[in-house]
Amino acid sequence: MKITVDEEKCCGAGQCVLIAPEVFDQRDEDGIVVLLADTPPTERHAAVREAAGVCPAGAIHLDETA
Repeated sequence: MKITVDEEKCCGAGQCVLIAPEVFDQRDEDGIVVLLADTPPTERHAAVREAAGVCPAGAIHLDETA
């Protein structure tokens, strides 16, 4: 799995950080997503999928073939 984030779309809701804090963080100044691991270990994939699914801005994109 390969993750990309669109910082321009991110609204800073922080749901991704709550669901997968090992993979996502937020910038202190504006809450915009920070990707900590663009290729997370297999045991994190379910949480990453959930985080992408609940992102209100659709800023998290997953490539399952990578």
